[in-house]
Amino acid sequence: MEGNEGKTPHGEEAGAEAWQRLSAYAYLSAPERLEYVAVMRVFCATLLADLSVPELLARLAEQDGPGAALDPDTLTRRLEELVRWGNLLRSTHTVKATSIAEYQRSRSRYQLSKLGERVQRDADEVLAGADAAREVSSELLALVDRGLGEIATMAAAPGGADPQQALERISTLFVQFAGFAESVRDFYAYLGQVLARYDLDSAEYQGFKELLLDYVEAITEDVSFRAPRIAAHLDAVRPHLPALLARIDAHAAGIGAVADGWPETRVQRSRGRDLADWEGLREWFTVTGGHSSQVDQLRDATLRALQSLLANAKRMLRSASGEMSRRKDLLRLAAWFDAAEPEEAHDLAVAAFGLYGARHLGVAPDPDRSVPAYVSWWTGPVVDVPVALRERGSRAQRGRAAAAEDHSEHKRRLVEQARQQAEARQAAADELRSASGRFDQVRLSAPAMRLLLELLTTALGNAQLHKDARDFLLDGAQADDADLGIRLTAWRTPGRPTVLRSVDGDLTADDLTVAVESASMPVTGEPMPEAGEVSA
Repeated sequence: MEGNEGKTPHGEEAGAEAWQRLSAYAYLSAPERLEYVAVMRVFCATLLADLSVPELLARLAEQDGPGAALDPDTLTRRLEELVRWGNLLRSTHTVKATSIAEYQRSRSRYQLSKLGERVQRDADEVLAGADAAREVSSELLALVDRGLGEIATMAAAPGGADPQQALERISTLFVQFAGFAESVRDFYAYLGQVLARYDLDSAEYQGFKELLLDYVEAITEDVSFRAPRIAAHLDAVRPHLPALLARIDAHAAGIGAVADGWPETRVQRSRGRDLADWEGLREWFTVTGGHSSQVDQLRDATLRALQSLLANAKRMLRSASGEMSRRKDLLRLAAWFDAAEPEEAHDLAVAAFGLYGARHLGVAPDPDRSVPAYVSWWTGPVVDVPVALRERGSRAQRGRAAAAEDHSEHKRRLVEQARQQAEARQAAADELRSASGRFDQVRLSAPAMRLLLELLTTALGNAQLHKDARDFLLDGAQADDADLGIRLTAWRTPGRPTVLRSVDGDLTADDLTVAVESASMPVTGEPMPEAGEVSA
């Protein structure tokens, strides 16, 4: 099918799995997010434990948090939503109860899923230190350098490396590197948040300057010193990696050997046991595949931070001329405006900006030139005021007025066009009057057919439908055009159609008869004779 090109069952299955995994974050954006977080924290505080609703209520009451006021029914609904999102699982443990009431309270038990535990752990980390400046663990980079050197020496030794010692070194190496890389990402994310501000005062700027010039520079120098050494160690280890990893797998297969008999069970191996982990480590320190390394990106980010520092320094140096950011003062003034009455607001505007009643209105800026809201009035573009308005206070134009444009030719063409249209409609009306009574014998021209359909539509719109003893009848189905001096009358003739022929095609009107006459003829109110018996 055309609409399903590129879609495979495997792709649809992967998309459904991704959707289910992302649903585990839904409780963090729900209106009752604080209650959900309190419930998930109770489950994360246990290992391999399933809890019932009464047990959860007791633990939530001990915490005295957002979930302490939940009743059993509301808590049950919250738990069922967490099960639907994939954060919790229904427990399969057998319930032991001494009474029916105890069974009713304890039969629904829930336990934490792996995905739910991971999501809640990440959420707690974000809530604990989202706005804090995390220290970069630069000492771990030295340990990574030393560990890679040891692994390179072991791999190149005669007879190969001892698998147990190599496994310990590799596991330690990747844990150290993961801690270092995570601390770098967190620190530079905080740095980017600070760089986005342009309202730093002198104290904040001083701390920002020390942070950049001292701390960031030390980090960059340390990474620049260690990166070539680490890249050299990785190049030395790379040829020995397939044999080394195979020897480690033969020595300690880990959980992968247990999962070989269960194809549907996926296993996430520890870092460093696959070649892909080593390629990711190598891409961090060296340029591969035309992409810049993380070390290069680190230098670029530091350079942008220093440029932002210089921009803030220039802004503060210009503060003496009145160009410094007054964000805090403007926010305070906005609060005064919000709380002021209309008359007080006018007084505030005069006192704050010196804005009195305008003397000249109507000088608009260039509509094709867009000026962002953050551009200062001191450096922004000005509005060009006409010389007459600036010097004389008048917008009147001087000099000889331009001659009025002559539209006589255009008017003559319009009059001629209207006259031709009127003559064409009059000719169409004369043709209809001459063809009335024998419409099935003549073929009308296109203008005559259009006029006939126009009058027939108006006549049917004016008609009234009523029923006599035998059938339905039309009353008042007439349409007049006083300018053309023409009248159309229609009435029902059951079983007898009327055929209207024209050069554009034929129209058959079932159970309807149409007659055209001069508008000057009197209207008798009686039905017209049958088609073929009346002429204009």
